[in-house]
Amino acid sequence: MKFFRSLLAKYMFIIVLAMSIFQLAYFIIGFFVMGIAKNEDKAGLGEVILESDIEERWHAEANEIINYELEVISRHFESWEQQYPEASMFWISEQGILLTEVNVQEQLPAQWTPAYTTKYIKSRYGGDPYTVIAFLGEEEANGFIVLEMPKSLFNPPLKNVYNHYGPILFFGVIAIIIFFISVSFLFFRGIRKRLLMLQDAMEIRDVDGLPIEIHVKKKDEIGQLEHSFNRMVCELRESKNREQKEEQLRRELIANLSHDLRTPLTKVRAQTYSISKEELSDEGKYAVKALETSIVNIDGLMENLMSYTLLMASKYKFEPKEINVIRFAREHMTTWYSVFEKEGFEIDVAFDSFEDNNWRVDTLWLGRIFDNFFQNVLRHASSGQYIGFKTESTEHYDAFVISDCGKGMNNESNAKGAGIGLSIVDIMVKGMELDWDIISSESGTMIKIIRRKKLSE
Repeated sequence: MKFFRSLLAKYMFIIVLAMSIFQLAYFIIGFFVMGIAKNEDKAGLGEVILESDIEERWHAEANEIINYELEVISRHFESWEQQYPEASMFWISEQGILLTEVNVQEQLPAQWTPAYTTKYIKSRYGGDPYTVIAFLGEEEANGFIVLEMPKSLFNPPLKNVYNHYGPILFFGVIAIIIFFISVSFLFFRGIRKRLLMLQDAMEIRDVDGLPIEIHVKKKDEIGQLEHSFNRMVCELRESKNREQKEEQLRRELIANLSHDLRTPLTKVRAQTYSISKEELSDEGKYAVKALETSIVNIDGLMENLMSYTLLMASKYKFEPKEINVIRFAREHMTTWYSVFEKEGFEIDVAFDSFEDNNWRVDTLWLGRIFDNFFQNVLRHASSGQYIGFKTESTEHYDAFVISDCGKGMNNESNAKGAGIGLSIVDIMVKGMELDWDIISSESGTMIKIIRRKKLSE
């Protein structure tokens, strides 16, 4: 049963049907032709006539005529007319006089001159009608008789049938061929239509971002492909649901873990502060300072981890508004100024106004971006003892540029994290429809926060 539902079985059926129709048409045409040929035989028109036989017989009977009277010649013509109704005959005397004629369609002259006789013979030579000229008796003094027969009388019966019914047979065969082509076209058009529907189903996305399922109408090969496609869509949807649940569990685990770790970390920070108030050796003070630095780094990493989790879950609060971004950057840098001075950094701040100082941003997000970059400078570029915070304007964009003279981001550092901070920066920058670029080498790192100018600007 599976084979009979397949496309191969359907196409084989079309081939067998076409062959059967051609075979049936062949037999019908054969019987049709044979029936017509038999009818012509019964009517006396079906026998094959040879030109050589007609010529030989006409000459033989002309030589056998003894009485050259008009009545005898007329009876001779009548006997030929009964056998060949389409034949025409006439008698020309020795003096060139037209004595009698039978079935002659054209106007013959009453007096034949040698020149006209020659012209007549020349015009009939090898042409249509087929013409035979024979002298009466064995002497030329009795004149000659002429027999004219259409060339079509010498055609075989089948050729006559073709001449009469050829167009019908031709258009019949053409109709059969067109029928087969039409059936094949409809068959393959149906296949193509179903394949295009399957292609559309692959390209169209549902609300969950997955392809839509297709309605399976038949159980052939394409139907099996459609069924497999639907099964794949179901498996993808189940996999996506599983992935979303696992992602939700992972985010909740990270959030809970970050919260749970902060409580003991706060206690450790308090105890470290208490220890720092005691009488300590230089090594002890150095150890306490290193411990405080590690606590700050761990707290920053947990903060980044929490922020990253919230951003990925689209639960991080985002409230964009129009602000003077130059003023905001200057005020935010002021909060970090003492930190960099304490660490001995050379600070280079140069803010020039943009063409449009008003940016639509979230102040918390933009501040977080600046903080992440400043923290990276403190952690990874302290050896350079330099930080630059400037503005840059071109005809295509306005940008804030943060630069340092450290050993570059590819350099190994004891404070190097997992890159979560930069991931947070990327999400926040793109969320505010800004761009950013980073260039890092062994001589330092330069980061740009870019706002592209509109074409109208």
